[in-house]
Amino acid sequence: MSSDAASRRRGFLAAAGVVLCWSGFNIVSRFGSRGAFTPYDIAALRFGVSALIALPFFLRLARFEDWGKYLVLALCGGIGYSLLVYSGFSYAPTAHAAVFVNGGIPFWTVLILAALAGFHIAPMTLLALLVSLAGIVLIAWESVFIASGAGYWRGDALFLLAAASWAVFGLLMRHWRIGPTVAITAVAVFSAALYLPVYGWWLPSTLATAGLPAIALQAVYQGLVAALCAGWMYSYATQSIGPTQASMMLALVPGLSALGGAWLLGESLGGVGLAGIVVVSAGALLGALANRPGQT
Repeated sequence: MSSDAASRRRGFLAAAGVVLCWSGFNIVSRFGSRGAFTPYDIAALRFGVSALIALPFFLRLARFEDWGKYLVLALCGGIGYSLLVYSGFSYAPTAHAAVFVNGGIPFWTVLILAALAGFHIAPMTLLALLVSLAGIVLIAWESVFIASGAGYWRGDALFLLAAASWAVFGLLMRHWRIGPTVAITAVAVFSAALYLPVYGWWLPSTLATAGLPAIALQAVYQGLVAALCAGWMYSYATQSIGPTQASMMLALVPGLSALGGAWLLGESLGGVGLAGIVVVSAGALLGALANRPGQT
């Protein structure tokens, strides 16, 4: 097996790991947002834990001349993404996050790349994008017209903005050729440095009244699994197989998240929502199969 083929194989394995980690992330985050935490608490746990672990690696690997780039990556892939997605969980269920975030990331990624390339999109990539978009539209239809009393649309809008923020992070990281370890440790450290003082002084918190097991669950999953492990694997996959294929595979998350949300949180979707999940997942598979090295 050639080195390029081996690298792509590892890239796909990393993307598969992200699918599992982010499916769990959707469930754990929704659980926390429905319970004892504000979105700001969950973000603080994410940044605080991840920064403590990442700081020694950051100090050893980061280059001072790239600190401006690290700041931008932290604003997109750290603070911006996290606050948007955790706020969305306050309004909408797990499966909606999976569709609008993990289905929205490939949508925004391909759209941004196409805009930069003069809107030239390979035919199969375009088909995959349109299929994924159709699934997102189905979920949006259910949110606005079927479950309108629940206010899901507010969460859906926040999730879609979070997806755009993460897509920009992935594209900038690849464009600047910042390695996965450096990128993720920099995001953790810069996010904590910028966010935690603001959180401590001004943002509402219910952390003091939360139970220790709930705090431990959020701290470990958000700070270690989601921020560092999943973030590193996504960064590695983006470098190895490209941002389009890496982001397309994330659209496999909705099905797993919906099953986990139904089983662990008692959440359910109507027929339109379930159809949306199936369609988004089909778009992900088309995107992963359609994009070969050298394609958009």
